[in-house]
Amino acid sequence: MKLLLRRDQHTSGLMRTTITFSLSVRAEISEQERQNIHKYKLGETVLYTRGELIDKGAGLLGLASRLAFKMMNISVSVDDLANGKRVDCKDIMEMLAVEQQIKEAAGNFKAVLDAAAHFGGDEVIEL
Repeated sequence: MKLLLRRDQHTSGLMRTTITFSLSVRAEISEQERQNIHKYKLGETVLYTRGELIDKGAGLLGLASRLAFKMMNISVSVDDLANGKRVDCKDIMEMLAVEQQIKEAAGNFKAVLDAAAHFGGDEVIEL
């Protein structure tokens, strides 16, 4: 698996210019890795999420707040990584933090895929 990252920025607004920083992430996944993702149903595994909803609420108000949170929150799943996803950030510091967390999560996921590739067989580790 290879992780491909692209940093970008774009401006918006006529009177008050706003700069938005974006990070595009995509993984090049081998056929064997893709098969293991499908076999072990790992596609919906969340690798990164910007925020965590603490109080889920109850009733209609809780449902509305969960829907609003889901629309505003950003998460990156294994399927997102395989298909590519863009994450918009308010500043460079946030973009770099997101990039670091996605790199770390992708590295951990690569270890999961490596372990999945060796079920039912032997692995020789030279020390």
